Amino acid sequence: MNFSELFKQSNQLCKVSPDGKYLATCVQYRLVIRDVSTLQILQLYTCLDQITHMEWASDSLFILCAMYKRGLVQVWSLEQPDWHCKIDEGSIGLVSSRWSPDGRHILNTTEFHLRITVWSLCTKAVSYIKYPKACQKGTDFSRDGCYMALAERRDCKDYVSVFVCDDWHLLRHFETETQDLAGLEWSPNGCVLAVWDSCLEYKVLLYSLDGRLLSTYSAYEWSLGVKSVTWSPSSQFLAIGSYDEKVRILNHITWKKIAQFDHPATINNAKAVVYKEVERRTAVGSDDLSLHNITIGTTLFNTQSKYEICPLPVQIPVVKPDPDRANPKIGVSTLAFSSDSRYLATKNGGFQVQSLSWHGSGDSLILLGKEQLCLCFMDTDQEDK
Repeated sequence: MNFSELFKQSNQLCKVSPDGKYLATCVQYRLVIRDVSTLQILQLYTCLDQITHMEWASDSLFILCAMYKRGLVQVWSLEQPDWHCKIDEGSIGLVSSRWSPDGRHILNTTEFHLRITVWSLCTKAVSYIKYPKACQKGTDFSRDGCYMALAERRDCKDYVSVFVCDDWHLLRHFETETQDLAGLEWSPNGCVLAVWDSCLEYKVLLYSLDGRLLSTYSAYEWSLGVKSVTWSPSSQFLAIGSYDEKVRILNHITWKKIAQFDHPATINNAKAVVYKEVERRTAVGSDDLSLHNITIGTTLFNTQSKYEICPLPVQIPVVKPDPDRANPKIGVSTLAFSSDSRYLATKNGGFQVQSLSWHGSGDSLILLGKEQLCLCFMDTDQEDK
């Protein structure tokens, strides 16, 4: 594995373009665009203030830089470096900025979630959407980019509005049977909209495109409820992660629970296989003493690692949450299906993993920790691994 030299960046703003050709990094108020293959600088843009958010358009032709403190958004073009766009929200402020799926509209959310402003880069038209709700996931686009579902709060009641992304006209508007709507998500086929309540009440509702309530699911009462929800790529399964450290799978026909998975601290299943990384440090010979082989903490040594199969039972290291602190890390916070919907990766509260994602082929799982990156390969011959 080869590593490049270190590049400066600020606020962890470093993103690869959707087509995989460009790498964008932000350094204070500068935006640097590099070629992925050569890492040579292609474009260097200067913004009006320090960049707090950066996002590529879906076709990788434009990139936006948001400066929330000043309520500004600047858009740059890779095809026409001299072209640029500046959006100033003025005194109403700015807390969020994102692209629409077509990469030609920008959605800005103002302070206190008073409204969402839709700016068109093609026609310079402006549309306003009132009453957006400040929640965990209040906006979601369908997979084909045709519709946008928006959570709203009016007169102490929750509503969902469905907009057509071509001209942003309202298609459907209906009230939801939630006390405090926390999020919504389209199914990949765009036929069903999943809506879930806040953690104070376990409730997941399934709505059709025209606003009909298809089903309601609740696993228990009088305890912290839903923490994460995700669809399988095939739209056949809906995974629900809860604060009780369990994952429940619903089917798309009856919307009933078909499977439930726990997160035990001790693995003692005869079909399970647990791999443990073992590091071994070997001395470096005198011929290898060069600046490239000497690193901080491993001077005169090379670190090698391999994976060994652990005998059962295996105790998984977890971090117990502190109940005296706000927002304790409990419950299933992350769910990720493989591309073929055969496997589901989950992250429980105390497990020391920051993020997880599937490789495009669906046969390997990428786990990102604070100091480690782990690749887990699935054995398709043994589905229980």
